[in-house]
Amino acid sequence: MAKPFRKLIENLPPERKERIRIKTGVLKNEMARHELRLALQLTQEELANTLNMKQTAISRFEHQSDIFISTLRKILSTMGADLKIIAHFSDGDIVISQFNDFHQDKLCRVQKV
Repeated sequence: MAKPFRKLIENLPPERKERIRIKTGVLKNEMARHELRLALQLTQEELANTLNMKQTAISRFEHQSDIFISTLRKILSTMGADLKIIAHFSDGDIVISQFNDFHQDKLCRVQKV
């Protein structure tokens, strides 16, 4: 017989419950590109029209795991967001800025967060 999920969680050791709580928080803050578009109540067609692209291009971007940063920045900007690239290290995070100067062979400026 199936048990309610809440009952299963109640019987876990406290350290396991804490790991689950932390992972849940992380997952709530992560969103795929298509989920973000849906959360903003935009259709692929609307986003494509704003970007002067075809709807099929938006669909392709949403299903690719590897796209150009400039393309991602353009899509996010259209949605009203800024792209921030963060390198996560065990002793802290580094925000990598000036990434749009990549093609000009400039070094990326970093700052401690």
